[in-house]
This record gives sequence, C-alpha cells and structure tokens, in this order.
Amino acid sequence: MAGASLLEDLLEEDQGDMTDWNLPVAFMKKRHSEKIEGSKAVTQSWRMKDRMKTVSVALVLCLNVGVDPPDVVKTTPCARLECWIDPLSMSPQKALESIGANLQKQYENWQPRARYKQSLDPTVDEVKKLCTSLRRNAKEERVLFHYNGHGVPRPTVNGEIWVFNKNYTQYIPLSIYDLQTWMGSPSIFVYDCSNAGIIVKSFKQFALQREQELEVAAINPNHPLAQMPLPPSMKNCIQLAACEATELLPMNPDLPADLFTSCLTTPIKIALRWFCMQRSAKLVPGVTLDLIEKIPGRLNDRRTPLGELNWIFTAITDTIAWNVLPRDLFQKLFRQDLLVASLFRNFLLAERIMRSYNCTPVSSPRLPPTFMHAMWQAWDLAVDICLSQLPTIIEEGTAFRHSPFFAEQLTAFQVWLTMGVENRNPPEQLPIVLQVLLSQVHRLRALDLLGRFLDLGPWAVSLALSVGIFPYVLKLLQSSARELRPLLVFIWAKILAVDSSCQADLVKDNGHKYFLSVLADPYMPAEHRTMAAFILAVIVNSYNTGQEACLQGNLIAICLEQLNDPHPLLRQWVAICLGRIWQNFDAARWCGVRDIAHEKLYSLLSDPIPEVRCSAVFALGTFVGNSAERTDHSTTIDHNVAMMLAQLINDGSPVVRKELVVAFSHLVIQYESNFCTVALQFMEEEKNYPLPSPASVIGIDSLGYGSIGTELPSWNHPQVPRGVSRLLDRGDVTIWLLFQRSHQQEAGNFTPVRDGPATPRLRSVSSYGNIRAATSVRNLNKSLQNLNLNEETGGSNPFSPGYLSTSSSASSTLGSPDNDEYILSFETIDKMRRVSSYSSLNSLIGVSFNSVYTQIWRVLLHLAADPFPEVSDLAMKVLNNTAYKATVNARPQRILDSTNLTQSAPASPTSKGTHIHQVGGSPPIPSTSSSSLTNDVSKQATPRDISSASRQGTGTTAGVQYTPHSHQFSRTRKMFDKGPDQTVEDSEDGVGHKSFISTTMQTGFCDWSAKYFAQPVMKIPEEHDVESLVRKEREWRFLRNGRVRKRAERIIQKGITRLDDQIFINRNPGVPSVVKFHPFTPCIAVADKDSICFWDWEKGEKLDYFHNGNPRYTRITAMEYLNGQDFSLLLSATDDGAIRVWKNFADLEKNPEMVTAWQGLSDMLPTTRGAGMVVDWEQETGLLMTSGDVRIIRIWDTDREMKVQDIPTGADSCVTSLSCDSNRSLIVGGLGDGSVRIYDRRMAPNECRVMTYREHTAWVVKTYLQKSPEGNIITVSVNGDVRFFDPRMPESVNVIQTVKGLTALDFHPQANLFACGSMNQFIAVYNASGDVISNIKYYDGFMGQRIGAISCLAFHPYWPHLAVGSNDYYMSIYSAEKRIR
Repeated sequence: MAGASLLEDLLEEDQGDMTDWNLPVAFMKKRHSEKIEGSKAVTQSWRMKDRMKTVSVALVLCLNVGVDPPDVVKTTPCARLECWIDPLSMSPQKALESIGANLQKQYENWQPRARYKQSLDPTVDEVKKLCTSLRRNAKEERVLFHYNGHGVPRPTVNGEIWVFNKNYTQYIPLSIYDLQTWMGSPSIFVYDCSNAGIIVKSFKQFALQREQELEVAAINPNHPLAQMPLPPSMKNCIQLAACEATELLPMNPDLPADLFTSCLTTPIKIALRWFCMQRSAKLVPGVTLDLIEKIPGRLNDRRTPLGELNWIFTAITDTIAWNVLPRDLFQKLFRQDLLVASLFRNFLLAERIMRSYNCTPVSSPRLPPTFMHAMWQAWDLAVDICLSQLPTIIEEGTAFRHSPFFAEQLTAFQVWLTMGVENRNPPEQLPIVLQVLLSQVHRLRALDLLGRFLDLGPWAVSLALSVGIFPYVLKLLQSSARELRPLLVFIWAKILAVDSSCQADLVKDNGHKYFLSVLADPYMPAEHRTMAAFILAVIVNSYNTGQEACLQGNLIAICLEQLNDPHPLLRQWVAICLGRIWQNFDAARWCGVRDIAHEKLYSLLSDPIPEVRCSAVFALGTFVGNSAERTDHSTTIDHNVAMMLAQLINDGSPVVRKELVVAFSHLVIQYESNFCTVALQFMEEEKNYPLPSPASVIGIDSLGYGSIGTELPSWNHPQVPRGVSRLLDRGDVTIWLLFQRSHQQEAGNFTPVRDGPATPRLRSVSSYGNIRAATSVRNLNKSLQNLNLNEETGGSNPFSPGYLSTSSSASSTLGSPDNDEYILSFETIDKMRRVSSYSSLNSLIGVSFNSVYTQIWRVLLHLAADPFPEVSDLAMKVLNNTAYKATVNARPQRILDSTNLTQSAPASPTSKGTHIHQVGGSPPIPSTSSSSLTNDVSKQATPRDISSASRQGTGTTAGVQYTPHSHQFSRTRKMFDKGPDQTVEDSEDGVGHKSFISTTMQTGFCDWSAKYFAQPVMKIPEEHDVESLVRKEREWRFLRNGRVRKRAERIIQKGITRLDDQIFINRNPGVPSVVKFHPFTPCIAVADKDSICFWDWEKGEKLDYFHNGNPRYTRITAMEYLNGQDFSLLLSATDDGAIRVWKNFADLEKNPEMVTAWQGLSDMLPTTRGAGMVVDWEQETGLLMTSGDVRIIRIWDTDREMKVQDIPTGADSCVTSLSCDSNRSLIVGGLGDGSVRIYDRRMAPNECRVMTYREHTAWVVKTYLQKSPEGNIITVSVNGDVRFFDPRMPESVNVIQTVKGLTALDFHPQANLFACGSMNQFIAVYNASGDVISNIKYYDGFMGQRIGAISCLAFHPYWPHLAVGSNDYYMSIYSAEKRIR
C-alpha cells in the first residue's frame, strides 16, 4: 500500500514537473538579460599593415671551380653538384655560368617578377656595385642577397666573408658591416657555406653597433658620427644560414654540395631524393633515384603527381609553421612577402634534412625546432603513396590516383569540431583547410567545416583571418556555383560580425553584388537571405562608397520586397539595412521616397517582435535624420513619419522607445529652429498662465472619491539654487522639472542598492524617486490629441495638453518659507493639469496648437518621464539641448554686449543638421567646485558647496530680492546643461556648454543585433542542453516546486480548522500596501508606497529592500511574481499606470536590476483614494491584464511586449480588482460602483462584456475567479458581503455576510478559505461555508499588543499561510496549527 502511494506521489510530481517545463517564461529574452550594446571592438592583427615584395635578387657565387679552398679538406668521393650541375663535367667558366643560370631559374620558380643579377666569382668592388645599384632600384622594397662560398675560405670570427681579387690570385675579405651598408634594409640574406652561423652572429653585432651610432648621432649633433652619412638600420633584415658557427657542410657524395640551396629552391626534388636514401624507402619497391627524375607533371599543376606533392608540401610546412611559431612571427615570415614565405617553408625542410647529417641550419629571426613535428609523418605517407604508383604509371601508363591527404586532414578537422571540449588548443589543420579551398573536389566540404569552425565565436574568426583565409573567400565570391552560396554567405556574415572593416575590400572587388543576388533570390532560405541582409547592412554602414555601390545595385527595392517576410530576423535586418543605406546619403533617401519606403516600413511598427519594431524605428529615424536641404515635399514626409512614430510612445518595449527618442532627436536637429520656438512658447505659456491661489482647494475629482486639496509650496526653499529660484519665481516650471531631472542623473545610474546594517532605511536607487518626480512631465502632457493616447479616459475629464498648465504666478506662491513640503508638490501640478482645458490654451500659443512640432515636443516630454531610466535619460538630453538653445537664442542682444558675456554668441536657429558643442569660445572646463546645481536636490549642502556658492555670490538661502526677467542673467543658462556627461564651467563670466545631442546619438541596438552573428548559432542553446548548468538548475527548481505543491496539498487535505499560529512578525521599513508570497521559496515581497522589501519568513530575516523608482506622488498598488516556477521576476504596478519588472532581488551576490518598464496604462490619475492600478497575471499565456482608475481593461502580451486588446469596462467608475481564467478566456472585474462585470476576451470589444452583476452596493474589494472549468466567481465589497456567482447564472448562488469596513480580503486558491482584514484592527478567517475559523486581534509575544488597521493581506498560493500588513508598519504571517504542519 505504501509503495502504491509513493508511486502516485512520483507520478503527480512528474506531472507538476511537466507543467513547469511547458510554462512559458516572460522577459527572459536576450534583450532583457543583456546590455543593449555592441561587442567591444577587438583590434584585428590579421591585416598586414606593411605587405612587401622582394623585387631584386643578388646571386653571388664564389666557386672558383677546380680550386678547393685551403681551410677545408674534402673527402673522396665528395659532394660535387651545384644547382644540380656537376662543375667538373665542363670547362670551369662554362660550369660557373651554367650554375649561375640554373640558380636564377630555381629562384624564378618562386618569384618570377624580381630583377636578378648574378655576380660570379666577384671582387669586393663588384659586390659593392651590385648591392648599391639593387638597393637604389628597390627603394623601400626588399632585396635578397644569396651567397654561395663553396670555393673560398670559411667566414672569419671578425665578421668577414671572402671574395676574390681581380686576378684570382688572392682571397679578399669582405666585411659584413660594409655589406650591411650597401644592402640597406629591408633585406634577406642566404648564406650557403660552412660555419655560416658566424656570419649571423657578426651581422647581429654590427646591427647593434649601428643602432648605438644612430643614438649617439641623435643625442649629440656635434659628434663626429653625426657629420657622417647615417648608417641604415638593420631591424628589418632576415638571415638564413646553412649551418651553425662550428659546423661544416655535409660532403656525402649522394647529396648535392649546395644542399641548403637545394632545400630552399628545389624542395620537392631534394625531399624525394632524401626519402629514397632512407631505409624505409626499401618498402616502396621499384623506386630508384633515376625514377624520381621522371615523375610526371609540373609543380604548379595540382592535378599532376608532381604538382599534388608540391601542394601537399606547401600545406604541411604552412601548418607546421602556424602551429609552432608565435602568431606575429608567423604573419611576418609566412604572410608578408611571397618569396620570404616560400623560403621559410623550404627552410623547415632544410632543417629536417640537414639535421639528419649533423648540420643545424640557422635563421634570424630564430625559429623553434620543427624537424620532429608530427605533420612530417603525413608528408612521408603522401610521398610513399605517390612514389608507390610511379613504376606502373611510367611503365604501363595507368592513371594517377590522387592522394587522400586532404580528405583525411578534413576528417581530422571534423573530429576536432565535433568531439572536442570548448577550451582547447586551436585545430592543427586550419592552414590545410585554407589550401583545400583551392581544390574544387573538396571545396564544398572545406567551406562547410570552415563555417562550423567560425561559428565557435569571434576568437575562431580572428584565428582563421590570421591564417590568411581572407583572400581565398574573397576570390570565391567570383564563383557562380549555387551550392556554395549558403556557405559563403554564412562565412562572410561571421567575418563581418567580427571585423566590419572588410566592407571596403568587398566593394572594391564587387563582392557586394554577390550578396545582393542572394538577398534577391526568392529560392534562398530565409536564414541565408538574413545573413545577406546583415552583410549588406555592414557594407553600407557609415561607408559612402558602399552606400553608392549598393544603391546602384538596387538594394532599396530588394529590401522593400522582403519587409513582410515571415522570418522575423530577416525583417529586422532588412529594416536596419534600409536605415543604414540612407543614413546621411540623400540620393538613397530620395530613392526611398520614390519607392514610398517610409510607408512600407509603417507596417513593421506594429510587428509582434520588439526587435523588428525597433529596427523599423531606426530606419525611419535615419530617413528623417538626413542633413540635406529640405523641400516642402520632404518636410511633409518628415512630418508624416514623425506622427507615425509618435504612436509608439507607449510601446511595451524600452528598446523600441529608446530608438524612438533617437529618431526624434534626428528630427529635432533637422528642424532645430522650429523646436526652439515651440520650447520657448511652452515656457512663455507657463509664465503667463494664472493659477488659483495657493490656499484654494481643488475640488474637481472626476472619479468621485472626494476632493483632495494641496497647497502649492514656496519656491523660496533652501534647497533651490538661486538661478533656478529666479526662474521659478517667473513660473518656469518646465525649467524646474528639467533641472531637477537632469540634476539627479548626476547621482549615478539607477541600479538599486541594498541597505546595509548601518542604514535602517533603504539606500535609495540614487535618488530614483526624485528623478522620477519629473514623471509629472508625463501627466502634464498626456493627451497628445492626435495620438489616441486618451482613449480610455471616457471623456469626463478635461485634460491639459502639456506643461502649459503647470506654471505658477510668482506673487501667489512666494511667502511661506517654513512650509516643510518638498520643493514642488507634484500632486498640486497634477490637479492643475486636470483643471486646465484646451480652450484657454489655443488662443495663447502662436504656433498652431496641433502643429507637428508641438506634438513631438509633447511626445518627448512624455518620454522624458518614462519609467525606464535609459529612455528618460535620452529624452532629457534632447529636451535639455533644445530648451538650452532656445533660451540662448532668445536672450536680448544688450546682454550679449556686456563685458561678462562677450564669449557667448547665439547659435543660429536655422543651421540644419548641425549642433553647437559649446556656446562660448572657450571649451567647457570641468568644475572644480560643485555649486548647488551639481548636487542631489535632496542632499544637504556640504561646507564646500556653501563656500563655493557664497564665493560666486549665489548663496542658497532664501529671501533675496529677484529680478523677474530671469533670462537676463547668465546664471540661468545652467538650467539645461547638467546632462549625465556634462562638465560645466562654474563661473559667472563664461559659460561652457557641451551639446546634449550629438549627431551620432545612438542606442547601440544595431551593433547589439549584429552580435547575434558573431556568437555561435549552430550550438545547442544552454537551456536545451541536457548537461548544461542552466538546465540542471531548472531541473532542481522544478523538483522543488513539485515537493512544495505535494506537501502543501497534504496539509490542506488534513483539513484546516484554525489559522492563527503566528509564524513570522517583523516591522517593515514602510507601511505595507501590497504583499505577495513567492509560490515556491520562503520569500515574501512587501511593498510600501515606493519601495519593496523582501523577507525570509522561515528564518525571519530581511533579505532585501530597494526603491521601486516611482515618483514621489505615486504609490505601488499591485505586485506579481512572474515566472515564479522558474527564474523569478517581480512586477510592480503604480497608480500612475507604470509597470516595472525587477530581477536579482533577494539575491546576496547581485544588486536588484530593472529588466523592463513601460507605461501599462496611459492617463491614469494618481489619487490617494483611487484603486490605483490593478493587474492579473497569466503565466500560461504570458498575458498581463491591467486596469484601475481608467475606463478600460488593457491586455498586454509580454512575449511581444505590446498591447493586444483594450476592453471597455462600460462603467463610469474605476476597476478595483481583476481575475482571469485562461482556459475559459474570461476576465472578471470588480468596480468602484459595486458592479461585477464578466468579459470574454475572444469577442469584439463592444460585445465582450457578457454579464454584469449589480448586487453589491459599494466598492468591490476583491474578485476571484476559480480556475476549474466550472469554477465560480467570488466577490466581496467594502460592506463585507461575500457573494458567489456562477458565470452562467444571472444572480448570485450564495451570500455570506462578514464584517463591515473591509480594507483587504484574499481567497486561498487550494484550501477554500478566505480572510478579511478591517479598519477595526482585526482579521477574520472563514471557510467555504462561511464559518469563522479564526479571529486574530492581537500580536503574539508583544504583550498582547493590538494589531493595527489592516492595510493588505494575502494567502500563499499553496501553503496554508496568511500574510498580513497593517498601518503600524508590522508584517505578520499566520498559519495552520503546528500539529498538521
């Protein structure tokens, strides 16, 4: 029996587990978890800055055929062949000439275009003449000096080599120092003689001596050395020597005498001969040295045996070098100069062969030993396979079977890609993959593997570029093979995502045409067209030549055809591509106008994917942001685009709204003078608009909750800086709001900071609250008449259009310095906003009230109060800049003539597309003393502040006489120049000002989007990788969830007869207004007016406390845990309609961070008695229902981050509670007038209200819709009547009367309990039958202290726990009796 129940438990746990796995998670996309910015630009070192050529070659042969030098005793027989010629087989002179001619031919195989000069058995003068003439002709290019010293004595320890006198009767020494002087730099020296290492050493010593001479001459011009011609520096010289300083050359008669030269110039021939001389060659029957001479084919024809061997040899030596050498040395020796690269590849062979004869070739720069590298075995195998076929090919003429070498190396590369761990050494085969690209047979496979390698990340791209892949893949773009297209597009997308500088190479080689044809090809899969769009977007990015080339290639028309493709990433990149091609390129803009591109882009503004909407905003922003002169036609287009963009003002995604601000900033720059006029008119309007006297009470309350009167405080507040004060006396509230907002940006970023043990109250989020005080900006500018922003207001409220109504008259507001309210009561401004009406304003504004500029100004004011800090920061920059310019330009001329302002001249309001970086002639100077302007408003002035203020005559105390015309004082200019990055010259006589908008103001969205292509796209995402840490953590969380559900269910099944065991009590930092249990962890979130506290109710500890960031005059009215089953986020809603979502709360290692924020409801009216904002969250669908002091229920789709539906409530009062059931698509709303309304969201807006119950006579406190298919609706009003409704019945099916004066109520979803909290300081818990099971009136352990008036309560979704918050700051949790827990 026990076994059966255990099995049932496991099955149920699995079922719960499966539901958790299937639930969608909200706000967990990359745009939420990453900072929206591009990758840090890594400087790419693969591009050769100084590519070189060896243009001249000096072949100096000192053979003196027939006469052996005196210091070398030669064996008999001895190695005789020089350049594969036996000098004794012909007359000495002829032999010398033949050898010289042969050597030249051997070098010409590697560098056919160089100038070759032979110097056979020369004198010192001949060598000098030769070297100086070659250097003169080569100029800055490289010269090669090849020295064969087989017929002269060995080099001396003094650094000399030997040549002859004219009569060949003496050996004459030639100093390496002189040779350096004649050859100059850059040069390469090859020494084929015994003891050659001595020359290398001497060369280095002389080079060092030269450097010292150069230094002496530079320091002391009178030094004798300084009078002589300066010796050339030898830094760029390369040397190759046949052996060490103490070694003789091998004399084996089977080898050539110039073995080193043979290895360097005829590597395949000598390698095959050497292979045949090894014992292992006996395993290849029938191969002789004579047969080797007959290998068919040509070195440069890869289809022939000889050509294939040469190709394999190149691949192997390149690979060895790449794997052994440091990267920079590899680049210098193997990629900078073709001849040098060939010589060094062949030098690796020389090292292998000559070491077998006890000879160690030397190079400068020195290379690590490579003769034992494993790749040589692959070479031996390739030679073996080739030679084994020779007898039959030559004798019987059978066909040549190609080597499996490249196929096998590709397989090794594939194994590395599929089997390796992430942190490992790079694959050895990478240079071979490069060589394989030359072969048509393996090209497809090689490109596929290369693409997979590049997909590993930017490091792989950098590595491939450093190997030298670039010219190969650039050349392949000339191929017409369709099967290569997807691979090449993928590879190029990867390259350009890491190094965008390749745009120039592509355009130069007409590579852009390849990608234009891919993008225009309807048969190409969407992913590949997306990559082509990305590549083209990089080609046209801030690159005029690319823009022109792509415009001629018809890019705009091709992009417009694909704007509505079903693939979202393609839509996104096509829009970005359009935005970039016409950015500051007027020809493309007019091409777009002709194709009505802007109208076609409008459809993307309502795209379900936020990134696509964002890219459309970017494209339209650059469309209107062009700096060319405007015609009436283009101005009309700009206006239309602006009004279309303005509709996104309440988009759910901050990424989109940030891009929106940047788009408007382009418009503001373009029409600067018009916006300056609007800004001035808004400010003037405030000055002239009269206010009711401060004592009068505002009595209009559209929602009928009674009137709330607030006095307007005095401007003469000790914290108000004097310059601001003057403006405020005049009534410039706009300026005050801008000042206060920009002012607080100074306090730092908006990451909340937790309180430590020393701070009982939270450490505010850098004055987030005060900053957000400017949210009144939003409320002051709500009704953008043409933008449908006030659709839910019903129509009973007269709304002000903007800031216009918020001014004060100086005379009425001065006077009560002891008023202890904060500087400006925003509640008062809000009331003034609601009292004002349109009619009085139309007559006062000069510009047409509904002009586009006025509308856009209001949109920017609205965005300046955005709940997401980055959006508001950007908008504040734009507003500050314009308002600043407006006041500078409007300042009377006589002020500018006065002495203390001579440096400032007004900016021209008509200058299009430009902006002033500073008004004065002098640049801004960082402030050394911070005036009160640069301090946080809420902070007390420090002594330094006060001293600096008094020094400048701007004391912060009130009571000074002010002149009303504040714009005459230069001090007021400071209002607008405290943006986040500002440095302000803090003196009266010259005002530095840095422009807020730079023409390149960007959000980083496009660069962030490009990161997608730089990161692995083929890799399994971590959440789907069964072995990943992320997956294991999720598995653990889902198992924990299953346990919590099961244990809680067992307790509830036992039956709960009491619920008054106090398991937690603590004093909250603020009065609890909303409380929410986390469904699966012992964590409870408690919100007060503007902050959120987290408690561990098991341990009784405070986990976290941070500021929510809402303005002072608003309050948090709802909270929800999103993704409670997985990675939890907390959503908070405030009564101004703003929604904020937080992560990393209650996390000991990280600070709380805002994931997203948006205006859930516009035109909310923050009132102290309203319902505020109410929300209900559906995890299964990702939908968020929002309502409150409005006439609609707005449904947000958190996946799309957009509004999906507005359901009219059909009532004149506020919505006080929401509850929904996704299975039945029903939403139940309780209203302030007592009605309960049911809506079916599948129906049309005007038909979706399917039932209205009017049985309650007072404010509905709570509605609850049970989640089962037959679930009832339970509602309760302030009067305490709990009613049960069946959605199919017109009347309630049950009524339970509880106590009157209810302030809070909640239902337990599992246990059929409900709890009521009342103003009368007690809590009653009832069961489903209406019986009271517990009455709680006193706290435990507080000597019977009476509980306070209940402000909020909530049940745990699973455990039988009830959390209660009361007005006395206490937060307590009650549970069922211990015995059943």
